[in-house]
Amino acid sequence: MMSVKRSTLSYLKWPLIVTAVGLFLSGWLGWETEGTQAGIWSFLLIGSVLAALEISLSFDNAVVNANKLEDMTPVWQRRFLTWGILIAVFGMRIVFPLIIVAVFAWVNPFEAVRLALADPDEYARIIDQSHGAIAAFGGTFLMMVALSFFVDEDKSIDWIEALERRLRKCGSVRGFEIAFVLIIVASICMALPESYQATFLFSAIMGLLVFTMVDGLGTFLDQSSKSVAEIGARGGLGAFLYLEVLDASFSFDGVIGAFALTANILLIAIGLGIGAMYVRSMTIMLVEKSTLQQFRYLEHGAFYSIFALSLIMFLQSLVHIPETITGGIGVALIGLALMSSIRHNKRDALG
Repeated sequence: MMSVKRSTLSYLKWPLIVTAVGLFLSGWLGWETEGTQAGIWSFLLIGSVLAALEISLSFDNAVVNANKLEDMTPVWQRRFLTWGILIAVFGMRIVFPLIIVAVFAWVNPFEAVRLALADPDEYARIIDQSHGAIAAFGGTFLMMVALSFFVDEDKSIDWIEALERRLRKCGSVRGFEIAFVLIIVASICMALPESYQATFLFSAIMGLLVFTMVDGLGTFLDQSSKSVAEIGARGGLGAFLYLEVLDASFSFDGVIGAFALTANILLIAIGLGIGAMYVRSMTIMLVEKSTLQQFRYLEHGAFYSIFALSLIMFLQSLVHIPETITGGIGVALIGLALMSSIRHNKRDALG
Protein backbone atom coordinates (compact mmCIF):
# COMPACT_ATOMS: atom_id res chain seq x y z
CA MET A 1 0.00 0.00 0.00
CA MET A 2 1.08 3.57 -0.56
CA SER A 3 2.14 4.97 2.78
CA VAL A 4 3.97 8.25 2.11
CA LYS A 5 1.92 11.22 3.34
CA ARG A 6 2.26 14.54 1.55
CA SER A 7 0.66 17.96 1.68
CA THR A 8 -2.33 18.49 -0.59
CA LEU A 9 -0.48 21.10 -2.67
CA SER A 10 2.36 18.66 -3.41
CA TYR A 11 -0.04 16.55 -5.49
CA LEU A 12 -0.41 19.46 -7.91
CA LYS A 13 3.30 19.65 -8.79
CA TRP A 14 3.28 17.47 -11.91
CA PRO A 15 -0.19 18.50 -13.12
CA LEU A 16 0.89 22.16 -12.99
CA ILE A 17 4.10 21.37 -14.89
CA VAL A 18 2.12 19.45 -17.51
CA THR A 19 -0.40 22.31 -17.68
CA ALA A 20 2.37 24.85 -18.39
CA VAL A 21 3.95 22.63 -21.06
CA GLY A 22 0.54 21.74 -22.54
CA LEU A 23 -0.62 25.35 -22.79
CA PHE A 24 2.69 26.36 -24.36
CA LEU A 25 2.26 23.59 -26.94
CA SER A 26 -1.36 24.67 -27.51
CA GLY A 27 -0.23 28.23 -28.23
CA TRP A 28 2.58 27.02 -30.48
CA LEU A 29 0.14 24.75 -32.35
CA GLY A 30 -2.20 27.70 -32.78
CA TRP A 31 0.60 29.76 -34.31
CA GLU A 32 1.69 26.92 -36.60
CA THR A 33 -1.90 26.26 -37.69
CA GLU A 34 -3.31 29.79 -37.98
CA GLY A 35 -0.18 31.93 -38.13
CA THR A 36 -1.86 34.71 -36.12
CA GLN A 37 -2.01 35.94 -32.53
CA ALA A 38 -5.75 35.25 -32.56
CA GLY A 39 -4.96 31.64 -33.44
CA ILE A 40 -2.66 31.37 -30.42
CA TRP A 41 -5.31 32.66 -28.01
CA SER A 42 -8.01 30.53 -29.61
CA PHE A 43 -5.98 27.33 -29.21
CA LEU A 44 -5.01 28.29 -25.65
CA LEU A 45 -8.67 28.76 -24.75
CA ILE A 46 -9.77 25.49 -26.35
CA GLY A 47 -6.91 23.60 -24.67
CA SER A 48 -7.93 25.00 -21.28
CA VAL A 49 -11.61 24.14 -21.81
CA LEU A 50 -10.69 20.60 -22.88
CA ALA A 51 -8.63 20.12 -19.71
CA ALA A 52 -11.53 21.35 -17.55
CA LEU A 53 -13.92 19.06 -19.47
CA GLU A 54 -11.71 16.04 -18.81
CA ILE A 55 -11.41 16.82 -15.09
CA SER A 56 -15.16 17.32 -14.59
CA LEU A 57 -16.05 14.16 -16.52
CA SER A 58 -13.41 11.99 -14.84
CA PHE A 59 -13.55 12.89 -11.15
CA ASP A 60 -15.72 9.83 -10.49
CA ASN A 61 -13.14 7.82 -12.42
CA ALA A 62 -10.49 8.94 -9.92
CA VAL A 63 -12.63 7.76 -6.98
CA VAL A 64 -13.18 4.32 -8.54
CA ASN A 65 -9.49 4.06 -9.48
CA ALA A 66 -8.51 4.86 -5.89
CA ASN A 67 -10.87 2.18 -4.56
CA LYS A 68 -9.35 -0.46 -6.84
CA LEU A 69 -5.76 0.70 -6.25
CA GLU A 70 -6.13 0.14 -2.50
CA ASP A 71 -6.43 -3.61 -3.20
CA MET A 72 -3.45 -3.71 -5.56
CA THR A 73 0.11 -4.54 -4.64
CA PRO A 74 2.54 -1.57 -4.51
CA VAL A 75 4.26 -2.81 -7.69
CA TRP A 76 1.00 -2.80 -9.67
CA GLN A 77 -0.03 0.52 -8.14
CA ARG A 78 3.12 2.08 -9.57
CA ARG A 79 2.61 0.36 -12.91
CA PHE A 80 -0.92 1.69 -13.21
CA LEU A 81 0.12 5.22 -12.22
CA THR A 82 2.98 5.23 -14.78
CA TRP A 83 2.10 2.92 -17.66
CA GLY A 84 -1.60 3.44 -17.06
CA ILE A 85 -1.40 7.20 -17.50
CA LEU A 86 0.64 6.76 -20.72
CA ILE A 87 -1.99 4.37 -22.08
CA ALA A 88 -4.75 6.76 -20.97
CA VAL A 89 -3.20 9.83 -22.62
CA PHE A 90 -1.66 8.36 -25.78
CA GLY A 91 -3.89 5.32 -26.20
CA MET A 92 -7.32 6.82 -25.56
CA ARG A 93 -6.71 10.42 -26.61
CA ILE A 94 -4.69 9.77 -29.78
CA VAL A 95 -4.67 6.11 -30.87
CA PHE A 96 -8.32 5.34 -30.05
CA PRO A 97 -9.83 8.08 -32.28
CA LEU A 98 -7.49 6.96 -35.09
CA ILE A 99 -8.69 3.36 -34.69
CA ILE A 100 -12.31 4.55 -34.84
CA VAL A 101 -11.64 6.34 -38.12
CA ALA A 102 -9.73 3.37 -39.56
CA VAL A 103 -12.58 0.97 -38.71
CA PHE A 104 -15.59 3.09 -39.66
CA ALA A 105 -14.06 4.67 -42.78
CA TRP A 106 -12.50 1.38 -43.92
CA VAL A 107 -9.06 2.94 -44.32
CA ASN A 108 -5.63 1.86 -43.09
CA PRO A 109 -4.15 3.49 -39.96
CA PHE A 110 -1.76 5.65 -42.00
CA GLU A 111 -4.68 7.11 -43.95
CA ALA A 112 -6.45 7.74 -40.65
CA VAL A 113 -3.40 9.72 -39.46
CA ARG A 114 -3.39 11.68 -42.74
CA LEU A 115 -7.08 12.51 -42.32
CA ALA A 116 -6.51 13.64 -38.73
CA LEU A 117 -3.73 16.03 -39.73
CA ALA A 118 -4.67 17.09 -43.27
CA ASP A 119 -8.47 16.88 -43.29
CA PRO A 120 -9.67 17.37 -39.69
CA ASP A 121 -13.26 18.19 -40.72
CA GLU A 122 -13.69 14.83 -42.47
CA TYR A 123 -11.98 13.16 -39.52
CA ALA A 124 -14.43 14.81 -37.09
CA ARG A 125 -17.38 13.79 -39.31
CA ILE A 126 -16.35 10.11 -39.18
CA ILE A 127 -15.91 10.30 -35.39
CA ASP A 128 -19.37 11.84 -35.07
CA GLN A 129 -20.91 9.12 -37.24
CA SER A 130 -19.46 6.44 -34.97
CA HIS A 131 -20.81 8.07 -31.81
CA GLY A 132 -23.79 5.71 -31.50
CA ALA A 133 -21.63 2.58 -31.54
CA ILE A 134 -19.19 4.07 -29.02
CA ALA A 135 -22.05 5.14 -26.75
CA ALA A 136 -23.54 1.63 -26.84
CA PHE A 137 -20.23 -0.01 -25.91
CA GLY A 138 -19.29 2.51 -23.22
CA GLY A 139 -22.80 2.76 -21.78
CA THR A 140 -23.09 -1.01 -21.43
CA PHE A 141 -19.68 -1.40 -19.82
CA LEU A 142 -20.19 1.46 -17.35
CA MET A 143 -23.69 0.33 -16.38
CA MET A 144 -22.34 -3.13 -15.59
CA VAL A 145 -19.61 -1.54 -13.46
CA ALA A 146 -22.16 0.49 -11.47
CA LEU A 147 -24.67 -2.34 -11.02
CA SER A 148 -21.96 -4.79 -9.93
CA PHE A 149 -21.17 -2.44 -7.06
CA PHE A 150 -24.76 -1.99 -5.92
CA VAL A 151 -25.88 -5.65 -6.15
CA ASP A 152 -22.82 -6.92 -4.27
CA GLU A 153 -24.24 -8.91 -1.35
CA ASP A 154 -21.03 -8.30 0.64
CA LYS A 155 -21.50 -4.51 0.52
CA SER A 156 -22.09 -3.39 4.11
CA ILE A 157 -22.46 0.41 3.82
CA ASP A 158 -25.49 2.04 2.19
CA TRP A 159 -25.91 5.70 1.31
CA ILE A 160 -29.49 5.72 -0.02
CA GLU A 161 -30.52 2.84 2.22
CA ALA A 162 -34.02 2.00 0.93
CA LEU A 163 -32.77 1.70 -2.67
CA GLU A 164 -29.43 0.05 -1.99
CA ARG A 165 -30.85 -2.60 0.36
CA ARG A 166 -33.26 -3.66 -2.39
CA LEU A 167 -30.49 -3.73 -4.97
CA ARG A 168 -28.36 -5.92 -2.69
CA LYS A 169 -31.22 -8.39 -2.46
CA CYS A 170 -31.28 -8.49 -6.27
CA GLY A 171 -27.69 -9.75 -6.13
CA SER A 172 -29.05 -13.19 -5.20
CA VAL A 173 -30.89 -13.31 -8.55
CA ARG A 174 -28.44 -14.86 -11.02
CA GLY A 175 -27.77 -12.60 -14.00
CA PHE A 176 -29.85 -9.66 -12.67
CA GLU A 177 -27.35 -7.01 -13.84
CA ILE A 178 -27.07 -8.50 -17.32
CA ALA A 179 -30.85 -8.74 -17.70
CA PHE A 180 -31.29 -5.15 -16.50
CA VAL A 181 -28.68 -3.82 -18.95
CA LEU A 182 -30.12 -5.82 -21.85
CA ILE A 183 -33.59 -4.39 -21.16
CA ILE A 184 -32.14 -0.86 -21.38
CA VAL A 185 -30.22 -1.75 -24.54
CA ALA A 186 -33.31 -3.30 -26.19
CA SER A 187 -35.44 -0.26 -25.27
CA ILE A 188 -32.94 2.20 -26.77
CA CYS A 189 -32.42 -0.03 -29.80
CA MET A 190 -36.14 -0.08 -30.63
CA ALA A 191 -36.22 3.72 -30.54
CA LEU A 192 -33.40 3.98 -33.10
CA PRO A 193 -33.87 4.00 -36.88
CA GLU A 194 -33.72 0.47 -38.26
CA SER A 195 -30.45 1.14 -40.12
CA TYR A 196 -28.63 1.85 -36.83
CA GLN A 197 -30.10 -0.93 -34.72
CA ALA A 198 -27.70 -3.73 -35.69
CA THR A 199 -24.59 -1.61 -35.05
CA PHE A 200 -25.92 -0.37 -31.70
CA LEU A 201 -26.87 -3.87 -30.55
CA PHE A 202 -23.55 -5.40 -31.64
CA SER A 203 -21.57 -2.66 -29.84
CA ALA A 204 -23.62 -3.10 -26.67
CA ILE A 205 -23.04 -6.86 -26.69
CA MET A 206 -19.31 -6.25 -27.16
CA GLY A 207 -19.36 -3.92 -24.14
CA LEU A 208 -21.07 -6.64 -22.10
CA LEU A 209 -18.60 -9.26 -23.35
CA VAL A 210 -15.55 -7.12 -22.55
CA PHE A 211 -16.83 -6.39 -19.03
CA THR A 212 -17.50 -10.09 -18.40
CA MET A 213 -14.06 -11.09 -19.68
CA VAL A 214 -12.13 -8.40 -17.78
CA ASP A 215 -14.10 -8.85 -14.57
CA GLY A 216 -13.77 -12.62 -14.81
CA LEU A 217 -10.04 -12.40 -15.45
CA GLY A 218 -9.60 -10.11 -12.45
CA THR A 219 -11.52 -12.51 -10.21
CA PHE A 220 -9.53 -15.47 -11.51
CA LEU A 221 -6.18 -13.80 -10.93
CA ASP A 222 -7.12 -12.62 -7.46
CA GLN A 223 -8.57 -15.93 -6.28
CA SER A 224 -6.47 -18.57 -7.97
CA SER A 225 -3.40 -19.14 -5.81
CA LYS A 226 -1.75 -21.23 -8.49
CA SER A 227 -2.05 -18.52 -11.12
CA VAL A 228 -0.90 -15.92 -8.62
CA ALA A 229 2.22 -17.90 -7.81
CA GLU A 230 3.02 -18.34 -11.49
CA ILE A 231 2.66 -14.72 -12.63
CA GLY A 232 2.90 -12.76 -9.37
CA ALA A 233 -0.17 -10.71 -10.15
CA ARG A 234 -2.41 -10.93 -7.11
CA GLY A 235 -4.30 -7.67 -6.85
CA GLY A 236 -2.39 -6.63 -9.94
CA LEU A 237 -2.80 -7.70 -13.56
CA GLY A 238 -6.54 -8.34 -13.37
CA ALA A 239 -7.17 -5.05 -11.57
CA PHE A 240 -4.82 -3.26 -13.99
CA LEU A 241 -6.74 -4.52 -17.04
CA TYR A 242 -10.07 -3.71 -15.37
CA LEU A 243 -8.96 -0.12 -14.66
CA GLU A 244 -7.63 0.36 -18.19
CA VAL A 245 -10.91 -0.71 -19.79
CA LEU A 246 -12.82 1.38 -17.25
CA ASP A 247 -10.68 4.42 -18.06
CA ALA A 248 -11.32 3.81 -21.76
CA SER A 249 -15.07 3.77 -21.17
CA PHE A 250 -14.88 7.00 -19.17
CA SER A 251 -12.78 8.56 -21.92
CA PHE A 252 -15.33 7.95 -24.68
CA ASP A 253 -17.49 10.85 -23.56
CA GLY A 254 -14.57 13.27 -23.23
CA VAL A 255 -13.09 12.35 -26.62
CA ILE A 256 -16.42 12.65 -28.41
CA GLY A 257 -17.23 15.90 -26.62
CA ALA A 258 -13.84 17.30 -27.56
CA PHE A 259 -14.73 17.17 -31.24
CA ALA A 260 -17.55 19.62 -30.54
CA LEU A 261 -14.83 22.18 -29.71
CA THR A 262 -12.15 21.36 -32.28
CA ALA A 263 -11.30 18.80 -34.94
CA ASN A 264 -7.54 19.19 -34.35
CA ILE A 265 -6.43 15.81 -32.98
CA LEU A 266 -3.19 17.22 -31.55
CA LEU A 267 -4.99 19.95 -29.62
CA ILE A 268 -7.49 17.39 -28.30
CA ALA A 269 -4.63 15.17 -27.10
CA ILE A 270 -2.94 18.11 -25.36
CA GLY A 271 -6.09 19.38 -23.64
CA LEU A 272 -7.37 15.99 -22.52
CA GLY A 273 -3.83 14.97 -21.54
CA ILE A 274 -3.61 17.94 -19.15
CA GLY A 275 -6.92 16.90 -17.58
CA ALA A 276 -5.76 13.26 -17.30
CA MET A 277 -2.77 14.35 -15.20
CA TYR A 278 -5.07 16.05 -12.67
CA VAL A 279 -7.21 12.90 -12.53
CA ARG A 280 -4.06 10.84 -11.87
CA SER A 281 -3.02 13.16 -9.05
CA MET A 282 -6.51 13.05 -7.53
CA THR A 283 -6.30 9.25 -7.61
CA ILE A 284 -2.95 9.24 -5.79
CA MET A 285 -4.22 11.71 -3.18
CA LEU A 286 -7.35 9.67 -2.50
CA VAL A 287 -5.23 6.55 -1.93
CA GLU A 288 -2.42 8.10 0.13
CA LYS A 289 -4.73 10.15 2.36
CA SER A 290 -7.18 7.23 2.78
CA THR A 291 -9.96 9.61 1.75
CA LEU A 292 -12.37 6.81 0.88
CA GLN A 293 -12.16 5.52 4.46
CA GLN A 294 -12.64 9.01 5.92
CA PHE A 295 -15.67 9.78 3.71
CA ARG A 296 -17.76 6.61 3.68
CA TYR A 297 -20.25 7.63 0.98
CA LEU A 298 -17.78 9.10 -1.53
CA GLU A 299 -17.46 5.80 -3.36
CA HIS A 300 -21.25 5.48 -3.54
CA GLY A 301 -21.47 8.92 -5.15
CA ALA A 302 -18.92 7.86 -7.76
CA PHE A 303 -20.87 4.72 -8.69
CA TYR A 304 -24.17 6.65 -8.87
CA SER A 305 -22.31 9.04 -11.16
CA ILE A 306 -21.11 6.14 -13.30
CA PHE A 307 -24.67 4.84 -13.59
CA ALA A 308 -25.88 8.31 -14.58
CA LEU A 309 -23.08 8.57 -17.17
CA SER A 310 -24.02 5.19 -18.63
CA LEU A 311 -27.65 6.30 -19.03
CA ILE A 312 -26.52 9.55 -20.65
CA MET A 313 -24.31 7.64 -23.10
CA PHE A 314 -27.27 5.48 -24.09
CA LEU A 315 -29.55 8.51 -24.48
CA GLN A 316 -26.94 10.28 -26.61
CA SER A 317 -27.73 7.73 -29.30
CA LEU A 318 -31.15 9.42 -29.52
CA VAL A 319 -30.54 13.06 -28.51
CA HIS A 320 -27.56 15.33 -27.97
CA ILE A 321 -26.76 15.97 -24.31
CA PRO A 322 -24.18 18.71 -23.65
CA GLU A 323 -20.99 17.59 -21.90
CA THR A 324 -21.50 20.32 -19.30
CA ILE A 325 -24.62 18.48 -18.11
CA THR A 326 -22.77 15.16 -18.05
CA GLY A 327 -19.90 16.57 -16.02
CA GLY A 328 -22.22 18.61 -13.80
CA ILE A 329 -24.29 15.57 -12.80
CA GLY A 330 -21.16 13.64 -11.85
CA VAL A 331 -19.72 16.47 -9.77
CA ALA A 332 -23.11 17.07 -8.08
CA LEU A 333 -23.56 13.41 -7.08
CA ILE A 334 -20.05 13.16 -5.66
CA GLY A 335 -20.53 16.50 -3.88
CA LEU A 336 -23.75 15.25 -2.25
CA ALA A 337 -22.01 12.03 -1.21
CA LEU A 338 -19.17 14.06 0.31
CA MET A 339 -21.60 16.25 2.26
CA SER A 340 -23.45 13.17 3.54
CA SER A 341 -20.12 11.67 4.63
CA ILE A 342 -19.17 14.84 6.53
CA ARG A 343 -22.57 14.90 8.28
CA HIS A 344 -22.14 11.24 9.25
CA ASN A 345 -18.66 11.93 10.65
CA LYS A 346 -20.00 14.84 12.71
CA ARG A 347 -22.80 12.67 14.14
CA ASP A 348 -20.24 10.01 15.07
CA ALA A 349 -18.01 12.63 16.73
CA LEU A 350 -20.93 13.84 18.85
CA GLY A 351 -21.59 10.30 19.98
